[in-house]
Amino acid sequence: MYKKIEELAWKYNDRVVEWRRHIHSRPELSTQERQTAALVAEVLTGLGVEVRKDVGGHGVVGLVKGEKPGPVVGLRADMDALPMQEDTGLPFASANPGVMHACGHDTHTAMLLGAACVLSEMRSGMEGSVKLIFQPAEELNPTGGAPGMIRDGVLENPRVDALFALHVWPGFETGKIITRAGALMGASDRIFLTASGKTSHGSAPHQGIDAVMIAAQIVGGLQTIVSRVVAPLDSAVISIGTIKGGYRYNVIADRVEMEGTVRTLAPATQDRLPGLIERTAQGIARALGGDCEVKYVRGYPPTMNDPDLFRRVSETVADSLGAEHFVALDNPDLGGEDFSFFARERPSLMAWIGCRPAGKDPAEMAVLHNTRFCPDEACFPWGVRFLTSCALDFLKKKA
Repeated sequence: MYKKIEELAWKYNDRVVEWRRHIHSRPELSTQERQTAALVAEVLTGLGVEVRKDVGGHGVVGLVKGEKPGPVVGLRADMDALPMQEDTGLPFASANPGVMHACGHDTHTAMLLGAACVLSEMRSGMEGSVKLIFQPAEELNPTGGAPGMIRDGVLENPRVDALFALHVWPGFETGKIITRAGALMGASDRIFLTASGKTSHGSAPHQGIDAVMIAAQIVGGLQTIVSRVVAPLDSAVISIGTIKGGYRYNVIADRVEMEGTVRTLAPATQDRLPGLIERTAQGIARALGGDCEVKYVRGYPPTMNDPDLFRRVSETVADSLGAEHFVALDNPDLGGEDFSFFARERPSLMAWIGCRPAGKDPAEMAVLHNTRFCPDEACFPWGVRFLTSCALDFLKKKA
């Protein structure tokens, strides 16, 4: 079976590359993935796959049915891009100004289409079905696109028993499959803070209450939560990403708005952070004569990999790709992923696939969400083989 999968993955590799480059040059933001969804639906229909469109927005779902009834396994890819100006210089770089596939969702979609091609040729021996889930709006934190697909019944009719997903990862060499049991990625919450004071002339700050000074103190003060309140062996990140305020160079500002992200792994830590942030921000503001309004918005939960699926995937990778391609990760990453919503509903596993060319200095490889991010296309056959092997192994062993 694995030999057949490998042969078919290479057979369709040129098409996978073509699809990826097409999608990359036409990136679409969250909730706007119309062209990408249309391409996906067209390819799946051409393969004779049962297709459902407009699931949870522009989501597309394909169902590859085997010869005999059996379990159902889901494979998920995301489709949306980021509001960034591409700076790769690629011949197929984004043609949409200010929009770029800087997180590799174009590659995820292309690899899942490749897996669909392989599965469509191997369905005669399948017992069960594979549900292909092409998801919109993964980058739309805190809402995400997975909840909408779940509400629209993507995990039902037929009921999905388990799910797998893949994400390109530039920190590892091309072809490596990296994952771990338990938490793989962190919870991703958002905070909105508004520091308030009183205006006065810039030459007479004593007549006002400086909201800029309050905001500056809050930004520094929030880090004491991580360094002095959260346990040293626990994980938490509080980052302020935007600060907006002031009227003019010589006016003491009475209002500064800040927005940031909070990342955690342990649910207990996540539960504590809203109160700690509010207490710290308001305490600092009031000590300086002002105030601070805090809004805490829960986003994506931690991405949790099912331990049994982790064990099975480690065996699948060893058998299908070779044991040297499997990396058991020691520590999770605090990046957020809305695949976590699927993982709360069904046993699930997300893996990363290395996309850094062999021999390339890691320091020279652009990271995710960078304007120069450019994953190695040589990882595509490995990704197609991984997704297909996981699906068929699950159906065979579950049956």
